[in-house]
Amino acid sequence: MESAAHAKDRDAEAKVAGEPRTTKSTVLETGAAMTQDFSPLQNICAHLNAFHVYASEPSRVVEANHYCGHLTEDVRQCLLYDSPSPGARLIGVEYMIKPHLYETLDPEERRLWHSHVFEVKSGMLVMPQPSPFVAQALWDKAETAEMEQVVRLYGKVYHLWQVDRGDKLPLGEPQLMTSLTKADQLPGLEDVMHQRDKRFPGCDWRKKKEIRKDLEEPEIHPGKCK
Repeated sequence: MESAAHAKDRDAEAKVAGEPRTTKSTVLETGAAMTQDFSPLQNICAHLNAFHVYASEPSRVVEANHYCGHLTEDVRQCLLYDSPSPGARLIGVEYMIKPHLYETLDPEERRLWHSHVFEVKSGMLVMPQPSPFVAQALWDKAETAEMEQVVRLYGKVYHLWQVDRGDKLPLGEPQLMTSLTKADQLPGLEDVMHQRDKRFPGCDWRKKKEIRKDLEEPEIHPGKCK
């Protein structure tokens, strides 16, 4: 009998060009996972979920699941997927840096980066609860501690796969993405967040906004308007 995880993987294949994976491919992948060393992936320590908009077309919004790891205390790197399922498509990458590194960038480079202040304070950025058996109060505390760090970071995001167009392959040039800085930038944002929350147990952007209201809001660099 096919596992639930494998079934989800099969569902995702409909969104990608090519023939469905065979049982042989699945067996080979399972064997590889048992015998090969995937060290770079072992560094991933956080799953974050948020929404990105195209820098060139801010009305287009894409949900992104971030799987992030620390390279140093000052630099993070994240793999971005369109969902948290086994068959998720890798749609982009994001780098996050602390303010003192952002300040060393030249003005042209700074325009490629965005702050995370609104993402955090609005409740748009969440760290999905890994299991319903984890006490909600404990998870809220852990998530808020993570947000205390992320709210200060600047991010640089490129999407490689325009899944919002229905593309079945990663077509075209990489697209610079950014984040929202206020709610009225995207009509219907509250509904978008509500629909996302329904897919993650314990997620409620309104509750998170309330919990985070006392988080210290860092001053955004004057050379960056986003």
